Amino acid sequence: MKELTKAEEQVMQYLWELNKSFLKNIVDQFPEPKPAYTTISTVVRVLVNKGFIGFRTYGKSNEYYPLISKKEYTKVFFKGIVKGFFSNSASKLVSFFTAENDLSLSELEQLKKQVEEQIEKKKKSE
Repeated sequence: MKELTKAEEQVMQYLWELNKSFLKNIVDQFPEPKPAYTTISTVVRVLVNKGFIGFRTYGKSNEYYPLISKKEYTKVFFKGIVKGFFSNSASKLVSFFTAENDLSLSELEQLKKQVEEQIEKKKKSE
């Protein structure tokens, strides 16, 4: 799966939120000053060509919808970050994340709980 540019990712974020939408509705999601309609149209066309977006045609209008879920893209994106920045080590990513972000005690406890749940799942599947 190809990585998205910032502009492509922003369009995908709005489309994931909308689930399906006409181009005008995607443009309306952008904050002021909104980018040009033609700019977003070009980004959407690129995303169609990359296989991230599909569409249905109604007369002269296309209704766009994501072909790749946000969860799927996030999974691939984070695998790339872990591989590229953390020597393919998820534990190094988590260590960096917890050290560099001022997490509250409750956030750390929630992370601990999630890790413990994953440990239990692994133990049961072995």
